[in-house]
Parts: sequence; C-alpha cells; structure tokens
Amino acid sequence: MISREDFTFTIGYRGNTAIVNGSLKRKYSKMSALELAERGMFKQAICYALYTASNEDLESILEMYNEHNENKIQDTEELKRIFGITRIPEEVTKVIPM
Repeated sequence: MISREDFTFTIGYRGNTAIVNGSLKRKYSKMSALELAERGMFKQAICYALYTASNEDLESILEMYNEHNENKIQDTEELKRIFGITRIPEEVTKVIPM
C-alpha cells in the first residue's frame, strides 16, 4: 500500500505506479492536513485527511475552501470529487518521485 506521504503528494498514476512530486513531499510532508489547507494546498490536504480517515479534518478543509472561494461546496463528498480524490488506490505497488 502507498504511504501517506506518497499519497498526499501524488500528482498522477501510470497503471500501478504513483507519480509523486518529490520537492513538495520533501518540503511539506511534516505538515498536518489542516496546515496544508491553510497554505491553500487543498488537494494535498484532502489526500492526507482521506488517508487518515479523518472526517473532522475533511469538514475543516471544506470550511477553509469555502472561505476562499465564491462557489461554495455543500459537502465533503463533493469536495473530494472536485479534486478528483475518491479513494486510496490499493493497486499501487510502485512510486516514482519527480
């Protein structure tokens, strides 16, 4: 299974391989989901919260997102869908840092 840090900073997939933004991972991997969201890194924050199964963090990220955007999102499922994050891919067996 992919690690939390790799999932949080994945920028795409090629089959069973995750492509990870290595520079973002090195710089921000010690931050929490809410710290990432505070920096405007909503995709990464959502990935972190999804990986840790924290509905409380997802709700907080949704609130922060809505504070910064005109188009308000109604719930965390819509937030995940907009950012293209619906699940943790279990089929990932390899990670390539870019």
